[in-house]
Amino acid sequence: MEAGYHHFLNAFFLIIICTLSIFLQSHITEAAVPKGMQSAAVDHCQRKCGSSKIPYPFGMSKGCYLDQTFEVRCNHSTGSASLAWLDWQVDSISISTHTLRRKDFVVSALPQIAKPGETWKTSLPIFPLNNHYSISHTRNTFVALGCDIYVYIVDNETREFQGGCASLCRSPLVPSWSCSGLNCCQINLPKDLTALTLWIETMNTLTKDPCRFFTFIEKDFLRLSNIKFSACNQSYVVPVIYEWAVGNTSCHKATDYVCGKNTECIDYSPVKGYRCKCSSGYRGNPYHPHGCQDIDECANQKDNECPTKHRCFNVEGGFFCLPSRRHMFAELFPIGTGLAVGLVILVSIGIWTWRKLKKIKKKKMKNKYFKRNGGLRLQQQRSPAGGSVLLELTLFRIEELEKATDKFSQSRILGKGGLGTVYKGMLSDGRIIAVKKANIIDNGDQVGQFINEVLILSQINYRHIVKLLGCCLEAEVPLLVYEYVSNGTLADHLHNEPNSSSFSWKNRLRIAAEVAGALAYLHSCASTAIFHRDIKSSNILLDENYKAVLSDFGLSRSVSIDKTHLTTFVGGTFGYLDPEYFRSGQLNDKSDVYAFGVVLAEILTGQKAISSVKDDQGLALRFRSAVKENCLFEILEQVVVYEGEKEEILAVAQLAKRCLKINARKRPSMKEVAAELEQLRKKKEVPAYQESFQDEYRAMSENCYSFGIDSQAEGEQTMFRMD
Repeated sequence: MEAGYHHFLNAFFLIIICTLSIFLQSHITEAAVPKGMQSAAVDHCQRKCGSSKIPYPFGMSKGCYLDQTFEVRCNHSTGSASLAWLDWQVDSISISTHTLRRKDFVVSALPQIAKPGETWKTSLPIFPLNNHYSISHTRNTFVALGCDIYVYIVDNETREFQGGCASLCRSPLVPSWSCSGLNCCQINLPKDLTALTLWIETMNTLTKDPCRFFTFIEKDFLRLSNIKFSACNQSYVVPVIYEWAVGNTSCHKATDYVCGKNTECIDYSPVKGYRCKCSSGYRGNPYHPHGCQDIDECANQKDNECPTKHRCFNVEGGFFCLPSRRHMFAELFPIGTGLAVGLVILVSIGIWTWRKLKKIKKKKMKNKYFKRNGGLRLQQQRSPAGGSVLLELTLFRIEELEKATDKFSQSRILGKGGLGTVYKGMLSDGRIIAVKKANIIDNGDQVGQFINEVLILSQINYRHIVKLLGCCLEAEVPLLVYEYVSNGTLADHLHNEPNSSSFSWKNRLRIAAEVAGALAYLHSCASTAIFHRDIKSSNILLDENYKAVLSDFGLSRSVSIDKTHLTTFVGGTFGYLDPEYFRSGQLNDKSDVYAFGVVLAEILTGQKAISSVKDDQGLALRFRSAVKENCLFEILEQVVVYEGEKEEILAVAQLAKRCLKINARKRPSMKEVAAELEQLRKKKEVPAYQESFQDEYRAMSENCYSFGIDSQAEGEQTMFRMD
């Protein structure tokens, strides 16, 4: 009995010494090997010891294992392998299950207990071992063998009861295959149990067999019945399954990550390490530097599980199945036909709905633009009470004008101004037109200017005033459609080379007379006078025969004859602006006379109303000074000096000087200006020019239209525009 007790103590101290050895050797690490060199070394390593395979990270020679905790020694004479640093006999290592089968786990013998009911206890470490190895709780069990004993285990940390079993006596001492209580009982190991206390209590001391044993053992070990327990002082060994992991920390904290390509990292909770496994669709050793390789599932039908009459297609990390062509056609034809018909119906409904909604939306937008662009006010004017002339105005559709101008192409631009851009276009009937597209309208003043121009031009039919054909109100900005005048503006011919040098005096004088006649018509030939307010050379258009046409009536105002018009904002262009109108805001016909005087000065000198010189005070001041100081011919254009007669030039210059007087009362009326210019133009052409001209103007006055345009209320705000 004493010998058995000493045998138990020896086994117990052996366990303690092994545990301390494991702890000390956990700090032994192997020098790091570069990954490229490690890969080459791993590929040429011996991987078998006898019948046992030694996969990486285990290895038998330096450079063939991950570190010293995975070193395996091989006894080539016996063909047996052992884990070097623990001196465990190993007969199998699995990468897929991360297990190692140790075959020499020592069975511990219990001391003899003298009295019935006496209790004996001891502590047993289970795991972890060096953060790499732990006893598997799923593949092992705890076994007690002997007569009439009761065994139970307690968790060392929580002090909680974890399980127990009873082994009753039966002679001879041979355990049953089931180890279910006759001479042998077993306890399943709890998960995450790191250390336990073993309690053993005797139930009867009358048994003649005093030998009792306890051990961890592999569940699938079937040769347990062949162990002979006849001698209590002998040593017995059994196989035990250990789980293993790599590293000493979790996956996301690992600094020296050992998992290869196409792998996954899994934290291992029993120890402070992690495991590597091949990703889905890959196979191989996840610890190998080259990682796992793609599985060709199509090479083996068991791997792909594709149905019959289907073809397997392998892809990286997986596969997919497709039916054969005949089978696919037979299955998909009716489905495809139904889907096609359904798709056609859905698409047709979708297109119809989309077009319907687009048409409704477009109609709403057109109505919105029509109201914003002053359409309701124009409709009121187009009523029978608004005048018969306005009824003839054409309302164009936006689609018609977009087609005429190639959707307002940049190549169709004729010119740009402060209020909009003018495009050249051609209607479906072949007429050439000019389309004025207003700038973005953001206030009521701009709408008012647009309506004002429409109302004025729609009631004027004079050969030297641009003809308004119609307008479009359903676009984002209002559009005005004019007759096309093909030869540019007067400013182009006066200020741009080589036009200015070839622009004859005869044409200049005739254009001045025609523009003056148009202004006289606006001022004098109606019960309601029309003041243009923006006379300048760039608003005078010329056709192919250099016939003048007055345009841009956006700032025009209609005022009763012999009345003045008070404005809170002065409208016009710098260089042409009447100084007295600028100071007082009192608009009358003499403001247009002043601007026309600047145009006459441009015709004579070829100079711009405002030059780019910083201190320039304007052409009007320079021209008056030149006439006053008798140095007129120094500023005249050469073609005027060469082609014009001195008397004619001086007469036009004096007329321009009178038009440019600061005091508006001392300026002539446009009717007087037109008469003098017409006299000068016809002086050589018609002998009886004076009587003929007076008769012509008398007839013109008698046949003038009576417009009936309502006068603007005093105090109406206008906009000052700078071009």
